[in-house]
Amino acid sequence: MNIEGKLLGSRYEIIEKVGNGGMSTVYRAIDKILKRNVAVKILRDEFTTDVEFIKRFEVEAQSAARLAHPNIVSIYDVGVEDNLYYIVMELIQGKTLKEIIIEERGPLPWKWSVNVAIQIASALETAHRNNIIHRDIKPHNIIITEDGIAKVTDFGIAKAVSNSTITTFGTTIGSVHYFSPEHARGGFTDAKSDLYSLGVVMYEMLTGKVPFDADTPVSVALKHMQEDPEEPIEVNPNIPFAINKIIMKALQKDVTLRYQSASEMLVDLRKALKDPDGDFVENLEYDKTARTQKINTDIYENMPNYKTNSREKSHSEGNKFVQFIKNHKGLSVIVGLILLFAISLGGTLGVLSITNPPEVDMPNVVGLTKEEAQSKVEEAKLKFEVTSEEYNKDVQEGLVISQDPFYMEKYHKVKEGSTVKVVISKGQEKTTVPNVEGKEKQEAIKLLEDAKLKAEVIEESSKTIQKDHVISQEIAPNTEAFAGDSVKIHVSTGIEQVTVEGVIGKQETEAKKILEEAGLNVTTTYDEDTSKNTGVVLRQSIESGKIVDKDSSITITVNKVEEMKQGTVKVNLKSLLKYTPPTTTQNQTNNTNNTTNNTTTTTTPQIEKATVKIVVNDEDTIYKQSVEKTKTDISATFSARGKATVKVYVDDILKETKEVDMSSSNTTCIFE
Repeated sequence: MNIEGKLLGSRYEIIEKVGNGGMSTVYRAIDKILKRNVAVKILRDEFTTDVEFIKRFEVEAQSAARLAHPNIVSIYDVGVEDNLYYIVMELIQGKTLKEIIIEERGPLPWKWSVNVAIQIASALETAHRNNIIHRDIKPHNIIITEDGIAKVTDFGIAKAVSNSTITTFGTTIGSVHYFSPEHARGGFTDAKSDLYSLGVVMYEMLTGKVPFDADTPVSVALKHMQEDPEEPIEVNPNIPFAINKIIMKALQKDVTLRYQSASEMLVDLRKALKDPDGDFVENLEYDKTARTQKINTDIYENMPNYKTNSREKSHSEGNKFVQFIKNHKGLSVIVGLILLFAISLGGTLGVLSITNPPEVDMPNVVGLTKEEAQSKVEEAKLKFEVTSEEYNKDVQEGLVISQDPFYMEKYHKVKEGSTVKVVISKGQEKTTVPNVEGKEKQEAIKLLEDAKLKAEVIEESSKTIQKDHVISQEIAPNTEAFAGDSVKIHVSTGIEQVTVEGVIGKQETEAKKILEEAGLNVTTTYDEDTSKNTGVVLRQSIESGKIVDKDSSITITVNKVEEMKQGTVKVNLKSLLKYTPPTTTQNQTNNTNNTTNNTTTTTTPQIEKATVKIVVNDEDTIYKQSVEKTKTDISATFSARGKATVKVYVDDILKETKEVDMSSSNTTCIFE
């Protein structure tokens, strides 16, 4: 869905999309009231259908908004509009820590990394004091500003999501590479879970890799629960001794062996900057797998002759003891107290020796067959129990997937007779991929989930497929697949929308390129505006900023100023006026005095004149003279562009009008 240009809460104008996450899409927006840039996170559609989740989301986001710390991205506002649930927060200019790790392609400098860890721990300290647990600490949620300040984002959101029954197309919220063991197994998480994740982040910064990696999320989670990480100093020998100890303490699987608070971890981190090779990190060790035992009192009741022997012995010695008490009353009090203490101590030690069996080494049976596992467990004087059998594509059929208690190299002592519970693999379950093409998105997801498959949704525009319906699927229908596999489905977002950019004033070539790259069909027309340069866009048919369908048509009007060319006007005035000049006359005169001599007189009439005026485009007079009406070769030149209108006036009376196309090869205009 394209919401660029939308105004949320009558305040936040969405400008552009800047990123995507597992839970939300992030946009840059402008706060119209405070006139500042902000980041707006809008929850993805799949998280807006659960009423309980929405309530949790609002409560957690509002709680996180109360956090004020220089290393926490500030939350300004929380709201909902048109089923869009959004959080308005501080817009940070910088890169995520994950981007920096990828760019470096190896370990980061240890001092820089410790400084970043101190800032993150400081942010967690403030959050934990306010009873807010992050639950998704990872490099992707840590932004490093251009000034080198670490900012932690997404406080409170992960909790709302993790408490919900909603999942994102079968994937787990957050990244399993940074989960604590208790988080991975779905147990109780608290502040110490965040510190474990911080330990993973430190491990990755200083080694260039995460402590546990595998082909599937399930395998990674199992490693978090069952395996010890390779010490970072073995991966990168340049890591100082104290830093290595801090990371390993943060990564303890048992929460009681980790740092108990961010404040405690901060103390060691700051010491490490001053004394990187110091041995000040306190590592606790104890038997975490010991189990509370129920005291079996039947053992006393079943001891042979216990009651009879005690009664007889008491009776035989009773008389002497009573007599002694009577004769030594003062001493008897002291002796009584001593005897009472001795009996109590002896009884306690006796009960403990009977009810507290010795410790034995619990074997690691993960990966063994059921028979091998049972044999090893029973050889160690332990009980063996299969709690369930599960499909698992990573563990071969018949082998142990997991065991409880978890086996750890340094902590595998348990009481003799304890029960080791195991889960056995049923191997790779197979299923048939259903046909979901043309189905509505949620229906398609349900069909895949019913077939024990995961749906991975890829959104793309389509002119032919209705919005929120499946265009295609990447695994063909009726194909056999393993349960748990992901099937990519391409879902239509409808006709793609684009924003029209303003191109007025740009050159024709540049304007067409901008509009065509935006997905618009461009038509060009031409007009003339002599006040502007030729080739620039004068007008566009769709105004700037308007959102239209991709492949819409847009017309741009380009300025085309014609080149100045010279023309000639020729006038045959005699022909134009159809003028006939008067003829010459002869007169004969008789001489009365002398009849023999007569006189002949020739009379030449005067030619009429007229004033001729030639005007171009009603404003440029190129010729004006008084000439005889018999003149046939009047000529004048002019300069013009495009089409020129030429008018000839005789004695201020318009005689004829002609139009000259200055772009043609013949620009001579003749009036006759």
